[in-house]
Amino acid sequence: MSSKQTDVILIGAGIMSATLGALLKELAPDWKMTVFERLGTPGEESSNEWNNAGTGHASLCELNYTTEKPDGSVDISKAIKVNEDYQVSKQFWAHLVNSKLIRNPQDFVMALPHMSMVTGQKNVDFLRRRQEAMAANPLFQGMEFADDPATLKKWMPLIMKDRTSSEPIAATRIAAGTDVNFGALTRMLFTHLKKQNVELNFKHQVDDVKRTADGRWEVKVRDLNSGQTERHTAKFVFIGGGGGSLHLLQKSGIPESKGIGGFPVSGIFMVCQKPEIVAQHHAKVYGKAPSGAPPMSVPHLDKRFIGEKEMLFFGPFAGFSPKFLKQGSMFDLITSVKPGNNLTTMIASGLNNLGLTKYLIQQVMLSKEQRMEALREFVPDAKNEDWELVVAGQRVQVIKDTPSGKGTLQFGTEVISAADGSIAALLGASPGASTAVSVMLEILRRCFPEQLPSWEPKLQEMIPSYGLKLVEHPELIRQIHATTDRALGLAAAGKLHSVM
Repeated sequence: MSSKQTDVILIGAGIMSATLGALLKELAPDWKMTVFERLGTPGEESSNEWNNAGTGHASLCELNYTTEKPDGSVDISKAIKVNEDYQVSKQFWAHLVNSKLIRNPQDFVMALPHMSMVTGQKNVDFLRRRQEAMAANPLFQGMEFADDPATLKKWMPLIMKDRTSSEPIAATRIAAGTDVNFGALTRMLFTHLKKQNVELNFKHQVDDVKRTADGRWEVKVRDLNSGQTERHTAKFVFIGGGGGSLHLLQKSGIPESKGIGGFPVSGIFMVCQKPEIVAQHHAKVYGKAPSGAPPMSVPHLDKRFIGEKEMLFFGPFAGFSPKFLKQGSMFDLITSVKPGNNLTTMIASGLNNLGLTKYLIQQVMLSKEQRMEALREFVPDAKNEDWELVVAGQRVQVIKDTPSGKGTLQFGTEVISAADGSIAALLGASPGASTAVSVMLEILRRCFPEQLPSWEPKLQEMIPSYGLKLVEHPELIRQIHATTDRALGLAAAGKLHSVM
């Protein structure tokens, strides 16, 4: 069987492949690009708006990105990194809008205040110190702290309504947050790529990835409608299939794929679509993860904009399924464990994470009423009939051997690439989609070192902060906030709600 040749193959039609495709089309418009997606439309798995919280992760409200040091000071270094990565995404989106390559940014991004809320005197004291450390940094300018009931009622009326507990409560608020419909953005980017003559193949499953004698990569692709198999070769392959990436990475046989495993965690949200309730909450409010719970379990109450509707999401509650994709196989987990590759890593991880296993079992066993009790810590008068359960996407947490131990569970996004840069895969979860552009720039650095010097002027044009640490350039931060907010339609909305 002869192979069809192309320059770049993107596996998976989610936000990551969409972002890499859009970047490469700007940098190397003549390159031939082919996309394969096993589902019928783009952005149907983790990128889909019903399968994630839609938070523009910029560390404005997520307490798990800041830690307390032994001396009581607050380490905000991870928060700075996540925020800078999100600013890079916003710059690239603004470039696409300004260049008329995508339209109607309000269809995928909306201004929405981000808040952190805690209860208990110890947590209130931590939140105050966190706000002081962050508000002094130019990236987080404008973050406010409040612990008086009058201000809190103004900021989060639904949460403060009928609250009878005498326990201390406090919150921080910053108007510069966003709600992002990553599903809509993914679909927009693929519409743009199709116009740029990128070949999109839906209902096509990649069954194998292997190296050819001339150093190219050959993918074996099955048309799920006809059952026919084709072979395609490319100089560069990106595996961006979400939870499906690990199996394909293993099939590539690259040394960098050894000793890496994955552990799937599903998410469940409670959703309210009653307009009279939704109207009382205009923010994303993140709390603190319960003691012993993993970082991805931080409870939050979010206003969401999906299509023409506004709604509230609360969660996530963790669930468990051995599937690596929502529309995956029940054998995904077991078939990812391979002797001589990652078996000892996975066994070590199981022994190291008994607490997580116990937590997941407890979460899976929760009744709706028990989930409502968790919700009532945020919305005291929440009624069962106003909220429904929605199963969100599957997240595969990366497991690998690190200097801190064998079988370490990683809560983040990992790029795995071959030494020669000819193939790369993306594994992991949050902050994921929010940092997609920074993650794809990392892939450009690793995989296209020869082309990068000639691409840098264009990259700096699209992303003015390219190559700089934003935190070291306060004036540039102000400039970028102004230009990206204007392009994305966030400036007026942010000002309007900052006075509410």
